[in-house]
Amino acid sequence: MPAFWEESDFDDHELVEVVRDRASGMTAIIALHSTHLGPGAGGTRFWHYADPAGAMRDALRLSRGMSYKNAMAGLPMGGGKAVILADAARTKTPTMLAAFADAIAALGGRYVTAEDVGMSEADMVTIHQRTRHVCGLPVSDPEMAGGDPGPFTATGIYYGIKAAVAHKLGRDSMAGVHVAVQGTGSVGGGVARLLAADGALLTLADIDSARAEALAAELGAVSVPAAAIMDVDCDVFSPNALGAILDDTGIARLNCQIVAGGANNQLARGQHGQLLHDRGMVYAPDYVINGGGIIAVSLEYLAREKGQPCTRAEVMRRLEEIPVRLHKIWEQSDATGLPSDQVADAMAQKLIGRG
Repeated sequence: MPAFWEESDFDDHELVEVVRDRASGMTAIIALHSTHLGPGAGGTRFWHYADPAGAMRDALRLSRGMSYKNAMAGLPMGGGKAVILADAARTKTPTMLAAFADAIAALGGRYVTAEDVGMSEADMVTIHQRTRHVCGLPVSDPEMAGGDPGPFTATGIYYGIKAAVAHKLGRDSMAGVHVAVQGTGSVGGGVARLLAADGALLTLADIDSARAEALAAELGAVSVPAAAIMDVDCDVFSPNALGAILDDTGIARLNCQIVAGGANNQLARGQHGQLLHDRGMVYAPDYVINGGGIIAVSLEYLAREKGQPCTRAEVMRRLEEIPVRLHKIWEQSDATGLPSDQVADAMAQKLIGRG
């Protein structure tokens, strides 16, 4: 693995730490991009990487994305991310989680973790036994915020898709709007259900084809193989799976007017936002449209630190600000001719003191 400061995705990160616990076999990377606005907040990803360099790349890119996401969400939080390197069998043990929790605790509150790919609410509870710097903990009162951030993320994306349809298509209803949804897990499935309730026409795909087919049957939608979803003729392509799919080849395949979904780091490289712009597509910057989850868990954490409650109503109110921010980005993009990702990046960089 090259030195992290030689990686193209290194962006003056404040801290990049590789943690190894021999007794449990745990290896993790914790990356803090910026704490300008507050402690670096971002989830922990538990994933098997064939090449450890991929883990470093994810930690660097995702932590920078969290700096931008939290800033654009108006949260007093910086950007951080952690990656636990899983073996091929995805072996996860309580001793590994304990060692990881101790690594978080050693940072003294500079990093606050949460649930991400491969991690669960139960894992957050286990980590919380050894450090308080955890958000997204389950709650028993349905009126309070906490627990799985997926539904909040899905709601924010749903609001963002409706905003994009209004901006690009001039339509104030989703009835009859064709949306191709890539990924039907917690987030993508939640987005699909909300869109279906509004009368949208849906084409669904997932690497778990049975899951996509089951959801399609539930919603009266159509399912296609995962490899075919980017070729679907539709109004909106909504990527809600893994990132970096919008590269030269992927963008050339798209047959839509809007790209709006929850996957992190959708653009493979910076120039790919320009390619979408050149094709006349409206792009919702991923770290703006998918901010619902971190809004929910951060508000829960900040309230808990102050000994105060955080209600679901307050979180939902904050989610309604996501389309407002997106409209500002698109309006500035229209006025300047700059791609929406560049407009959003400039806004975020200014907020974290790097503009």
